[in-house]
Amino acid sequence: QVQLVESGGGLVQAGGSLRLSCTASGGTLDRYGMGWFRQAPGKEREFVASTTWNGGTTYYADSVRGRFTISRDNAKNTVYLQMNSLKPEDTAVYYCGADSVSGGSLYSGSYDYWGQGTQVTVSS
Repeated sequence: QVQLVESGGGLVQAGGSLRLSCTASGGTLDRYGMGWFRQAPGKEREFVASTTWNGGTTYYADSVRGRFTISRDNAKNTVYLQMNSLKPEDTAVYYCGADSVSGGSLYSGSYDYWGQGTQVTVSS
């Protein structure tokens, strides 16, 4: 059973940056595609970014492409989300997920494991 723990969230002004981390225990991440999703109050969980098991291919939502970068360090069992040029509409709880089948799906239903989430708040 893989446990995922996100960290790095916080309060930042618009235009600022944050780096989120997702660290796994109870298993190695190198067999999983990994994804970041977010959920704002009153909204459904939405895809942000994902990467295949070796980081060779990455996918981004249109709303974050060019501002966010997903990366992974399998030796550290950790996946990162570097977020630059943050906007108030990026405010949400950010979740990482592990996908054993689809190699980093854009669909939340494809993920086997989830972390507890980390809050990101961007002030205007």
